[in-house]
Amino acid sequence: MTYSEAGRVCGGAERVGEAAREAAWEALVATARRTVADGLVVGTSGNVSVRVDDTVLVTPSGVSYDRLAPDDMTGVDLDGRQVLGTLVPTSELPMHLAVYRASDARAVVHTHAVHATAVSVLVPELPPVHYMAAALGGPVRVAPYAAYGTDELARTVLDALTDRTGCLLQNHGTLTYGASLDQAYDRTAQLEWMCRLWLTASSVPGRTPSLLTEGQLTEVAERLRGYGQRS
Repeated sequence: MTYSEAGRVCGGAERVGEAAREAAWEALVATARRTVADGLVVGTSGNVSVRVDDTVLVTPSGVSYDRLAPDDMTGVDLDGRQVLGTLVPTSELPMHLAVYRASDARAVVHTHAVHATAVSVLVPELPPVHYMAAALGGPVRVAPYAAYGTDELARTVLDALTDRTGCLLQNHGTLTYGASLDQAYDRTAQLEWMCRLWLTASSVPGRTPSLLTEGQLTEVAERLRGYGQRS
């Protein structure tokens, strides 16, 4: 291969990488705006990230999602060094990066969803009131409280995520991850719905919600492996 041929290959790869980042950023912004539209966050609370190769694109700190434009792309490497953009990344960056380093996550969604946050202040684990708990790996744990944006919070979240793809953050909110932004967001929405279900059922005087067994959740987990359209 000549120098000119190598240059064309390298330039082509750079253009492909840039196009992938641009598409991922557009999807990230759309997901962030969806968290607001669906009532999972208020204002600039919560944050979203997506991994493209070894770059993590993240929502910037304190910027309204409806103001984000293509030129606002914000990205860091897996060590947290900013490699794209000039806006300061989300204050929850340590938590996002911890998840990427410890799992096969390609996207992370963090919200302050009302019902999920309410559950986080009541119990150490969301009781298995619905079989969709299996989609998150089992009963969803609550990570003990730690100040936002700290390494301590990142550690408690990783503990709560052991064998799970989502958790609650005590007095704080939710975190889920997935192989895509769509999957991470769907898990967040399912988690908020299950929290609302448990709060509703447990609020009926004199009644106690029936809960699913570990065996029942395992059965559902097996069935979910074949769920959806086959390629």
